[in-house]
Amino acid sequence: MEPDQSTVTTELTDETLEPQAPTSPVVPLVEPVGGVPPVTQTPEELAAVVEAFAAGTGPVAVDAERASGYRYGQRTYLVQLRREGAGTALIDPIALPDLSGLSEALVGVEWILHASSQDLPGLAEQGMRPSRVFDTELGARLLGLERVGLAAVVADLLGLGLAKEHSAVDWSTRPLPVEWLRYAALDVEVLVELREVMAERLAVAGKAEWAAQEFEAVRLTPPAPPRVEPWRRVSGVHALRDARRLAVVRELWEARDRNARERDISPGRVLPDTAIVAAAQALPRSVEALTALPAFSGKGARRRITVWQAAIQRGLATPDRELPSVRGPRSDAPPPPRAWAERDPDAAARLAAAREVVAALSAEHTVPVENLLQPDLLRRLCWTPPGELDVDSIAAFLAAGGARPWQVGLVAPALAATWVTEQ
Repeated sequence: MEPDQSTVTTELTDETLEPQAPTSPVVPLVEPVGGVPPVTQTPEELAAVVEAFAAGTGPVAVDAERASGYRYGQRTYLVQLRREGAGTALIDPIALPDLSGLSEALVGVEWILHASSQDLPGLAEQGMRPSRVFDTELGARLLGLERVGLAAVVADLLGLGLAKEHSAVDWSTRPLPVEWLRYAALDVEVLVELREVMAERLAVAGKAEWAAQEFEAVRLTPPAPPRVEPWRRVSGVHALRDARRLAVVRELWEARDRNARERDISPGRVLPDTAIVAAAQALPRSVEALTALPAFSGKGARRRITVWQAAIQRGLATPDRELPSVRGPRSDAPPPPRAWAERDPDAAARLAAAREVVAALSAEHTVPVENLLQPDLLRRLCWTPPGELDVDSIAAFLAAGGARPWQVGLVAPALAATWVTEQ
């Protein structure tokens, strides 16, 4: 059962709320209770899982595995669940892409996830959308834990050792090795107990409502819109200050992306960013010149060398009027803070004072600065502040920018007091 956060009784002290290493030896988890369950792969097996989890009690622990760095996109390749009375289920979402029936069986049930923002988009593609969320990674941040990875949090709060050596493997592999499945089952083995301990600590720290607001915000966060000019995220592109070279980067990125999508391979495995930037710097006019570049000496790059040279030629032939801007797409974001002192000294002074305020609040409440208030929102507030720098105006600005009530309640009065004093 979930603890009543308004009336929790506990022997925890303020000292135990501070991040610290476990005082007793960590007990390694090596085998799930009941062993490693078989992977659910057929509609009949899924129907049995749905029935079992619908009949279970309490919250449900949920996790998902992707093949980041191996496959194109962020598709989910394994879904793990555990609930009291139902045990653990490992589901293959490639064989069973529609898991909406399972989601419907869990309506109203709290889902426990670690770093839920990473898993919820992929789960939604399978038709799985929670009614409520408890995020143990966000909870760890609000508690001020120094390490917020699942293994570290489990060790700190439960004294248990959770191995993570399979966290970055290729989960699109079929069949999945039993040691990987054991790892996946153990990931949800401890989430319910971890949630109970964390909920108590959040309540004692006076942060239960903060956590509830954060969990609901991450649950309701819409999918990120497509990036404008995604090719500008190529590592090292910032060093190219020439429109023609940027056109070559754009063409190579698009050629790589098409190839990666068609083959369902991570783009970086098709052609690394370093090769794209090297070609844009050298501007080779022939396959022979491109092949001579060290970044294109590998078998993978050479196998499609004509594809890459054709992309380079398209970039070189791009009409001047179609060349990308050296500055990048127009944005409503404030300029880099390093330019504020010259462009708007008052805004620079506001930002310097605001950063001190937020840093002080962060230290006082043992919450990371970025969780206390998004840095981008703070910069926007300082660059284009509301007409009046009073509490109500600042609070309205922060709320409109997505800040949660607990964040507004802490930050707005402190900023108003600081800025009024400076004036």
